[in-house]
Amino acid sequence: MLPKLALLAATLLPLSAHAAGFDPADMSLLWGLPFACILLSIALFPLFAPKIWHHSFGKITAAWTLLFLIPFTVVYGMGEAVHTVAHALIAEYIPFILLLWALFTVSGGILVKGNIHGSAKTNTFILALGTLLASLMGTTGAAMLLIRPLLRANDNRKHQVHVVVFFIFLVANIGGGLTPLGDPPLFLGFLKGVDFMWTVEHMALPVLISAVVLLAVFYAIDQHFWKQETELKPLDPTPDSRISIAGKINFLWLGCVIAAVLMSGIWKSGVEFNVLGTPVSLQNIVRDGLFIVIGILSLKTTAQEIRQANDFDWRPIQEVGKLFLGIFITIAPVLAMLKVGMDGHFAPLVSLAHNAQGEPINAVYFWMSGMLSAFLDNAPTYLVFFNLASGDAVELMSHMTSTLLAVSMGSVFMGALSYIGNAPNFMVKAIAEQNRVKMPSFFGYMAWSFGILVPLFILHTLIFFI
Repeated sequence: MLPKLALLAATLLPLSAHAAGFDPADMSLLWGLPFACILLSIALFPLFAPKIWHHSFGKITAAWTLLFLIPFTVVYGMGEAVHTVAHALIAEYIPFILLLWALFTVSGGILVKGNIHGSAKTNTFILALGTLLASLMGTTGAAMLLIRPLLRANDNRKHQVHVVVFFIFLVANIGGGLTPLGDPPLFLGFLKGVDFMWTVEHMALPVLISAVVLLAVFYAIDQHFWKQETELKPLDPTPDSRISIAGKINFLWLGCVIAAVLMSGIWKSGVEFNVLGTPVSLQNIVRDGLFIVIGILSLKTTAQEIRQANDFDWRPIQEVGKLFLGIFITIAPVLAMLKVGMDGHFAPLVSLAHNAQGEPINAVYFWMSGMLSAFLDNAPTYLVFFNLASGDAVELMSHMTSTLLAVSMGSVFMGALSYIGNAPNFMVKAIAEQNRVKMPSFFGYMAWSFGILVPLFILHTLIFFI
């Protein structure tokens, strides 16, 4: 049924010719429909059909991917289809998923044992630590490392929801903005040619401002509740005990991941291979190979009991892997159409984000990339606006610094506005609910996020883009 539907779609697409090779300026917007449908599926199925999504997200993603690939092959030929898929996999997907896999594997081998008392000062310290770690081990790694110790520290408190909400803001999102290791959008920028240190230098102040403001607001809220609750003295189900860390060898493997990423950005080997029409540099092959070796070493050198205590399993990374495989393939025509700017069918979007002289309106880039990141997914959103701005990393870093900063800040920061904006958000929510924290609904969480974060983002607009 699906191949027939895809072939029918191919006959309906308003294209000038069914010939090998394609001109993005002549492509219909319908080519972007499978990509949009994958993102909408990610956003809507977990809310309205969670059981179907849980069991069939891979099949759903594959269906939308085939709905793109089959008509594309019919219209443009097998050679063009193979080249498009190969470029998406080799240049972007494989390095992306290997980094996530390595960070996920390494962070899952670090166990924080013991329990401390969840006072306002203690909670603020944990959030600050997680914010810092998020840029070193990724938002997913830092969130999975610290969410359970934070919940144990506060399991005797009546008011816990605000603690988890601010944890999502800071550790699962904003804290990852300092380096390409922190959040998937920034690593995609790194793969596109954005220097590692450019991200560190230009994102440092926005991350610092966000962290200081949010930690101050959190401390005031938590101190208010703490004073109320100290009078009640409820029974602590997990009494205080000495904090210790198991699986310390994984800090060495974490350092190796960081070194591998830095190596690929610093070392210019001059050796390049052509794989199915996609150029691949030697340093990138070495980096990706190191990710595999480091992950295997982490598995071999970490006691199984540590991973069991962390409730470690492969389901989260399997879900990310399947979803992003479809995303990276179906986004190809969208990126191609964006690159031709006013000559393509995305001209209305281009004109909205640029002034009469054709210059980017950076405040618009910040809010458009951010709001789409909040309700779709921040990694593909980053790619869309990266290509809308220029698609050339050298030009963006030199002559369009504020535009690249706007896309980076919007994609990373505003992923915190909803549960579906960034992968760790839902994971943290699920773990909190497993620990009997009654988390807000989808729209209840947005009441928190919009009320607290939107004023902060308006401040960022005034500081950086006006």
